[in-house]
Amino acid sequence: MRASYKLLGASVLLALLVVALPYSESFFAAFFPGLERPVYMQDPFAWLLLQHCLLAGASSLVAVVVGTALGVAVTHAGGLQFKPVVESLVAIGQAIPPVAVLALAVPVVGFGEVPALIALSLYGLLPVVQGTIGGLQTVPGAQLYAASALGLRPRQALAYVEIPLALPVWLSGVRTSVIINISTAAIASTVGAKTLGSPIIVGLSGFNTAYVLQGAVLVAMLAVVVDLAFEMVAERVALKQ
Repeated sequence: MRASYKLLGASVLLALLVVALPYSESFFAAFFPGLERPVYMQDPFAWLLLQHCLLAGASSLVAVVVGTALGVAVTHAGGLQFKPVVESLVAIGQAIPPVAVLALAVPVVGFGEVPALIALSLYGLLPVVQGTIGGLQTVPGAQLYAASALGLRPRQALAYVEIPLALPVWLSGVRTSVIINISTAAIASTVGAKTLGSPIIVGLSGFNTAYVLQGAVLVAMLAVVVDLAFEMVAERVALKQ
């Protein structure tokens, strides 16, 4: 219940910021008197927030589906020998800066959301793969032996025994991946995607610190809201364990 109240408060604060920022010219003008336009007005903040959520959500969905499938595959018979290779590849995927992936993807797929989706999906794989592998490896051998003794097939044991027991660790990996994607999605504006990073990029290029602050505050608040949502889900999962 405590997490739900925190989530509600953070969500209300985010909504208030989105509504109030277009009318905060006098506030930012007081801190940045040298700026002619102290408030970002090129795009509505509500629309940028929606586009940011869509991009981060789509890339997170790809990362979760692919990462979970890889994690399940390399922890069971037939895929165990590929576990070191998969772990190394996803680690390399996160070691490469998203900006570098964007630079490589733009000449192939062009500007916009597609290169950003590719970069963010690759960047979010590692926590999901690690969470899936870690969660499945924490399942007690006695539980697996009991499932086998009851006549459950491997897929049934995975669905009814392994996945429920591995859920908290897996959820932690997904939580990390999604928060990373929300934060990193801001750089998608460097290749033409409209996100909450747009005020940040415009502000940096035009030496407008107010724009940078406005975009950064909204990105941070969105990350806080989503993190609190995961905290609430994690509490409910823990109660069912």
